[in-house]
Amino acid sequence: MNSLSYLNKYLLRYKLRFGLGVVMVALSVYFSILIPPTIRDALNFIVDKTKNVSPTDSTGTFYEAFGSDIIRFGAMVVGFSILSGFFMYCMRKTIIVMSRLIEYDLRKDIYQHYQRLDLAFYKKNKTGDLMARISEDVSKVRMYLGPALLYGIRVTFLFSFIIVSMFRVNTTLSIYTLLPLPFLSISIYYVSSIINRRSASIQKQVSRINSIAQEVYSGIRIVKSYVKESEFQSYFDDESSLYKTKALRLARVQALFFPLMILLVSLSTLLTIYIGGKLVMDGEITAGNIAEFVIYINMLTWPITSIGWIASIIQTAAASQTRINEIMHLEPAIQSPVSNEMMLQGSVEFRDVTFVYPDTGITALKNISFKINKGERIAIVGKTASGKSTIADLLLRFYDVTEGEILIDGINIQDHDTDNLRHKIGYVPQNVFLFSKSISDNIRFGNAELKQSIVEDYADVAAIKDDIMTFPEQFETLVGERGVTLSGGQKQRLSIARALIKKPDIVILDDCLSAVDANTEHKILSHLDASLKGKTAIIITHRISNLLTFDKILVLEKGLLVNAGTHTELMKKEGYYKQIVEHQHY
Repeated sequence: MNSLSYLNKYLLRYKLRFGLGVVMVALSVYFSILIPPTIRDALNFIVDKTKNVSPTDSTGTFYEAFGSDIIRFGAMVVGFSILSGFFMYCMRKTIIVMSRLIEYDLRKDIYQHYQRLDLAFYKKNKTGDLMARISEDVSKVRMYLGPALLYGIRVTFLFSFIIVSMFRVNTTLSIYTLLPLPFLSISIYYVSSIINRRSASIQKQVSRINSIAQEVYSGIRIVKSYVKESEFQSYFDDESSLYKTKALRLARVQALFFPLMILLVSLSTLLTIYIGGKLVMDGEITAGNIAEFVIYINMLTWPITSIGWIASIIQTAAASQTRINEIMHLEPAIQSPVSNEMMLQGSVEFRDVTFVYPDTGITALKNISFKINKGERIAIVGKTASGKSTIADLLLRFYDVTEGEILIDGINIQDHDTDNLRHKIGYVPQNVFLFSKSISDNIRFGNAELKQSIVEDYADVAAIKDDIMTFPEQFETLVGERGVTLSGGQKQRLSIARALIKKPDIVILDDCLSAVDANTEHKILSHLDASLKGKTAIIITHRISNLLTFDKILVLEKGLLVNAGTHTELMKKEGYYKQIVEHQHY
């Protein structure tokens, strides 16, 4: 239950609704408990009235009076049942609705927390597992907050009222009737521990299956192109079979548990009839009391059997909440110390920056130092895995440096408002991601209030407008999941328009023209040359274009800054830069 204590803050948030629900539960149980004594009194009344009646009495006077009394007792039972049912409806309207509201709040809080967590977290955790926590785990927790809590409270009131009522009638009969309950408690404790272990194992397997499915669906093109459908089907079948095995093991425990509880309840009924009969013969209780006790036991049958069900829900919810707590107790490594919306001048400086990726331990940058003045245009070139994209990640503060410091406008990047910093930087990543919305929505992603005419202007800047106008729906064309309906070059150009329309102070283009042809590249670069004037621009590339002039070119190799200078200066030196330029011309 320690893990479930995290939910107490939500219960406090809805304490009035919860408190009202508890009152409704108490009233529902109270009126249901009035039914057995009424039936007892009716049965005793019948026995007393018929004890001295002659079977040959045909006057009818007695039977008329007798009948009206029976109708009165029957009306009382019906009345108590209606009242109990009404308050039962009210308790569901309060507690079950409360559980749905908490489910909404919890799912929303997890989603918001996911967005706060840093990039390293997403590299360590699979998407399918994160989805399972926010969907299936939250649903199982909701079962604890709703049905388990509702029936748990109801069982508590029912036990309390019934036991008090039973001991008021006869202590001896009550003790014998309740004798099987300690064995029931032991059974619940033992089985609940098994359920908890197996439920946790099942939840982990569900997350694994979700992760496999999500990965295959995301990479379905590769799966099909390599004709690996049957192989992945077999892999998925094996994992699903393992889930089935674990689920059946849990079901077997639950299947044994419920009959065991019914057996113990039935034993209570037998003891009640046997011991009660002896007490009737001894004159200590009446026949109506036996009927009253049998009804009490029947009223306890479902609550007693539901204890196992409630325990199962609680154990499953505890396992799920433990998984949720693992995420919710994580604090993002990237914290924004201030909230300050300010313009960036655009000067950037790296001072002896070393960076080691926290998830892999790979050293991406080693003692890197360089300075970019306001409005300068810088190219960063280097072989694959030389650390080029890492510089972009650090400037956007997806990670913090391991050693050294990064200054923007002379202020340490860790002292900037992170949200404002990212808002003022236009970033085109190497791996373009588009949302499954319209083309227009994707371009204006950074500012949803922009007019359509502005969207079209920036689409023209990115040399994508002509392509868009050939689509049946033009700018309202849905791009599909991850932009699946567009080509690689179209996605890159759309991403460029999305970054530039923000009118950022700093622009970072990470190898964003690798998937476009030479003519399109020529068109984009001619527009970019004008669009980047006055802005600090960092262009990460494998190709150096004559259409763009750079104030400085940085050459990286294995995380080291091996060369820096203008195009003319670097062409006078032997090295990687001269090789790629000569190779392009060749």
